[in-house]
Amino acid sequence: MRANTNSLNTHNAPLPKWAVSSRIFHWVSVLLLIITWVMIVLNDDAQTFTYLNLHKAFGLSVLFWTLARLINRLVTKAPPDVLMPKAQTLVAHLTHGVLYALLLAMPIAGFLLSMYGNHPVSMFGLFDIPVIVTPSEEQADFFENLHTNIIWTLLLVFSGLHLIGALYHQFIKKDKLINRMR
Repeated sequence: MRANTNSLNTHNAPLPKWAVSSRIFHWVSVLLLIITWVMIVLNDDAQTFTYLNLHKAFGLSVLFWTLARLINRLVTKAPPDVLMPKAQTLVAHLTHGVLYALLLAMPIAGFLLSMYGNHPVSMFGLFDIPVIVTPSEEQADFFENLHTNIIWTLLLVFSGLHLIGALYHQFIKKDKLINRMR
C-alpha cells in the first residue's frame, strides 16, 4: 500500500503532540467512562439507587464533556497525520469519528431511557433534571436496548480498536505514536 504523502515521517523526528487541551479532554474522557462503568457495575449489588444515580450523573457529564471536546477539536489544530498507509489512516479517522458519535449517543440514549422510564436524573444531588417527556414503557425499553446492548457493544468494539491501534504503534511499529497524547 502506498503511504500517505501528506503525513509526517515518524521515524526521523519526534512527533508533534496534540495540544494540551486535546490531551486533557482525551484522558478525562477515559476517566469519566471508567467511572461511569464502575458505577453501574457497583449498582448490580447495591441496595439503594446511589450508584445508579451516580452512573446517570457521570453519564451526562460524558455528554457535556464530549460536546466541549468537540468544540475544542474544531478550534484546536491537529498535529499532522503520522506516515502510514492511506487505508490505515482512513481506519484511524473512521474509528475516532465513530467513538465521538458513540460518546454522544450513549449518554443521550441513557438519558432518554430515564426520561421515558419516568425517572428524573439527579446531577450529583445538586439539582434534578425532571422528566421532560411523556413516560412510555415501550420507548423506555427501546432506549434501554439501545443504551445497554447496541451502543455499549459498539463502544467496547471501537474503544478496543482504538487501544489495539495505539498498542500496535507502540510495541510493533515502535513509532512512538502514543507520545502524541501524553
